[in-house]
Amino acid sequence: MSKVSNVLLMLQYLQNGRKYRISELASLLEVSERMVRSYKEELEKAGIYIDTIMGPYGGYVLNQSIRLPVRKFCAEDYTFLKNLKVSKEDQEQLDILADKVHGVYFDSKEEAIQLKEEMRPFYNTLDKAIKEKRKVLINYYSYTHGNQDRVIHPFELFFYHTGWGCAAFCEKKQDLRHFELKRMNSIQLLDEHF
Repeated sequence: MSKVSNVLLMLQYLQNGRKYRISELASLLEVSERMVRSYKEELEKAGIYIDTIMGPYGGYVLNQSIRLPVRKFCAEDYTFLKNLKVSKEDQEQLDILADKVHGVYFDSKEEAIQLKEEMRPFYNTLDKAIKEKRKVLINYYSYTHGNQDRVIHPFELFFYHTGWGCAAFCEKKQDLRHFELKRMNSIQLLDEHF
């Protein structure tokens, strides 16, 4: 793999919060320990700081949240799948796969774009709250309890097949919860930090 690929792969390993020995990373990336140290330096030049724990049980650990771009299917991928020629028995499975890709990403493209515009203020506020470690007051629609005000401590935004979501600690439930942005009625960034 290229140097960039290895650096991104190393970052992906470190994102789980686990400590990795340099030798362990070298083995996973199939490079020398010297190259692992070089990758760490490159990441730090980009502002991504990896902590070094010294000693016989030491290693590298990432203590910050980094959001890497998620690779997704695009229209060209769907067209490629639909036009791919395979054996007759594999064609049925390929058609099912192509239909799944189409259904997840392309069925309601206009609606998805409109939803994205509607959700932008929620996304931007939550993104700012995550970066600044600030609490957020949301009015959220629950299927069982209707509209409720919740104070949350957001720590991650994520995309899934029905839209954007936020993983956060909910003060009302005193537990981690996932909140769908499309079910948020209002949002307010609070001055309190967590």
